[in-house]
Amino acid sequence: MAAEETMSIQRAETVDHQLVRGIGIPALTANIVSSTIGAGIFVIPATVARGLGPAAPLAFVCCAIAMVLFVTCFAIAGSRVSLTGGLYAYVEVAFGRYVGFLAGMLYFLTALGAVAGVVNVLANSVALVVPFLGSPMMRVVVMLAVYGSLVLINIRGVRKGAGTVTVITIAKILPLLLFICVGAFFVHPPNLSWSGWPGSKSLGDAVVLLMFAFVGIEVALIPSGEVKNPARTVPRSAYLALVFTTIVYVMIQLVAQGTLGADLANHPDSPLAESAAKFLGNIGRTILLAGATISAFGFVTSDILSSPRMIFAFGRDGALPAFFAHVHPRYRSPDVMLPFC
Repeated sequence: MAAEETMSIQRAETVDHQLVRGIGIPALTANIVSSTIGAGIFVIPATVARGLGPAAPLAFVCCAIAMVLFVTCFAIAGSRVSLTGGLYAYVEVAFGRYVGFLAGMLYFLTALGAVAGVVNVLANSVALVVPFLGSPMMRVVVMLAVYGSLVLINIRGVRKGAGTVTVITIAKILPLLLFICVGAFFVHPPNLSWSGWPGSKSLGDAVVLLMFAFVGIEVALIPSGEVKNPARTVPRSAYLALVFTTIVYVMIQLVAQGTLGADLANHPDSPLAESAAKFLGNIGRTILLAGATISAFGFVTSDILSSPRMIFAFGRDGALPAFFAHVHPRYRSPDVMLPFC
C-alpha cells in the first residue's frame, strides 16, 4: 500500500511538472488576502460591536492569535507538499487517496456553493448601480460575463490569473485604506473607552464569528503546483497575509467604532458606509458600497484561480476522468477543468 501511494505521488509530480511555477510571494500573498478579506468585513463590525461594544477590536486580536495555529498548519503542509490541490494534496499525502478525495470533494462542493452565493451578491450589487441589469435574464448575462472573462484570463496562464488577482486585491483594499486613513482623523476617543472587561462568553462568541472572516488560506493554496519555491514562498505569504489582514481588520473596527460610537450596532447592513458618510458625506457611502462590490468580485477572481485546480488534481490522480488534468500546450495551464467550475 505504501509503495502504491508513493507511485501515485510520483505520477502526480510528473503531471504537475508540466505547469509553470509562476506564483511568487507577492502574488500568493495577494491571493490569500483576496480570499480572506471579502464582502463580510463591510458588515461584520456592527455585529461584533453589538456584542462587545468598544471592546470589539479585542475580538479581532484574539481571533488572529487563534488563527496563527490554523495558518501554521497550512504553512508547514504547503512548504512540504508542493502538489496542485492544496488541502486535498496535503490530506492525500498524509492519510492516503481515499481520505484525501473525501476531504477534497467536501471542500470543493463547499467552495462551489460559496462562490455561487458571492456571484449572486455581486449581480445584486451591479443591478443597484445599473438597474436595467437587474432582470433575471440580465443577471445571467452578468454572471456569465464574470465567469467567462476570468476563465479566459486563467487559461492564458497562471501569471495572468495571479496578476489579475493582485490588481483586484489592490482595488478592493484601496476603499478600506481610504476609510482607515481619513476616518482616523474623525475618531472620538470617548467612543473607544471601555466600561469594563468583556465577558468571556461574549468575547468567545465574537471570536468564533470572526473566524469566518479570517479563513481563506485554504483556497489560495490550491494552486500549490504553480508556486515558486514553496518551501520559502508559502510560509512567508501565509504569515504576511495574516498580519496584514489583522491590522486592516482592527483599524477598520477602531475607525467605525470611533466615528459612530454606540450607534455602530444600529447599522447591521452597511456599518462602514454609514461611518464613511460621517466624515466623507454621500461620496464616502458610495465609495464603501462600491468597495463591497469590488470585494465580492475579488473573491470570485481568487476562487477561479484556485478552486478549479482541485478538479485538475482529481483528474491527475484518477479520481475523475484524465481529460480534466489536461494542460494547455502553449500556456502550460490547466484548461479543460476551468469551464466546469
